[in-house]
Order: sequence, then structure tokens, then C-alpha cells
Amino acid sequence: MEVKIGVQHAPREIVLESGQSAEEVERAVSDALAGKSALLSLVDEHGRKVLVPADRLAYVELGEPTVRKVGFSAL
Repeated sequence: MEVKIGVQHAPREIVLESGQSAEEVERAVSDALAGKSALLSLVDEHGRKVLVPADRLAYVELGEPTVRKVGFSAL
């Protein structure tokens, strides 16, 4: 699923493809905003961890889950 994270005082947003479910990402964002953790921690499809300070979050946008297409197309 595509996740876009806006960070305060940063000119660009962070965009990543996460293998986590929408519920897992939403729970991590809620915990960070509630003060349960100082960092928002997400893992992308390649296993890289993205850490954003919770007090710098501007917004988090969750996209639709990506479906991998397998097959051949007629040319």
C-alpha cells in the first residue's frame, strides 16, 4: 500500500510502498500521535525502516493496496 507522510518544515513528503496493512499503519500513526511512542516507524516493501519524529508529523495519507499483476498482454 502506498503511504505518503507530510513532515513539518520539510519541502517534500515521504512516499513509500509498505507491506503493512492499513490497520497496522493506522495503529502506528495513532500511537505516535497519542504520545505512546516518540517516533512513527514504518517498514517499506524492501525491509527498510522509515522513522519520523511524531511531533513533526503534518499528515499521513494511506492509498489503496497495490495488487501485483502477473501475466502477459497481447501486443
